[in-house]
Amino acid sequence: MKPPGVYAPQGDTFLLAEVLRKAPLLKGARVLDVCTGTGALALAAARAGAGRVTAVDLSARAVLAARANARLNRLPVRVLRGDLFGPVAGQAFDVIVTNPPYVPSGSAPPGRAARWWNGGPDGRALLDRICERAPGRLRRGGTLLIVQSAVSGVQATLDALRAQGMSASVAARRTQPYGPVLRARAADLEAAGLTEPGDASEELVVVRADRN
Repeated sequence: MKPPGVYAPQGDTFLLAEVLRKAPLLKGARVLDVCTGTGALALAAARAGAGRVTAVDLSARAVLAARANARLNRLPVRVLRGDLFGPVAGQAFDVIVTNPPYVPSGSAPPGRAARWWNGGPDGRALLDRICERAPGRLRRGGTLLIVQSAVSGVQATLDALRAQGMSASVAARRTQPYGPVLRARAADLEAAGLTEPGDASEELVVVRADRN
């Protein structure tokens, strides 16, 4: 189920879920899904054999949707409401997956309806916070998987994670046509120099970072 105001699984979710399922690190793993939305990635981890799955979202609607979807699919996923890693303070995980809001907002108002896509002026408001805080929530040898658009700076993500002592690289790429949000923001993105004139597609990227 996907109630109004909750991010519906799209190309970025599917790409990250594909990488997650192929990674030989889920069996028995303790997994955290940050910015869970409908819980799609948390459910994918549970289906792939994760030992314990926790999902977090700031949106009350998203939390209710993720809990309902876990029950409907009879999957043991614990869903908590809160800001990023706040609800799991003091806990450590083998795998963290996240599909955070990453679309540059420019001068767009940060209304509640835009929460699921609004990544701040340059798209990195949550990406930077995740890169800073995720390493501290990983066990030694643990893995972080982030999906984002190239528009919001893949190299910046790699650099930020490496600055935290992580081994970071691009695990997957896929190009897809603009969805409704990017189509609506195309002129602003072009004016900001984040896209080229006439662009109608974006590159989605999954970044993998391992804690040594």
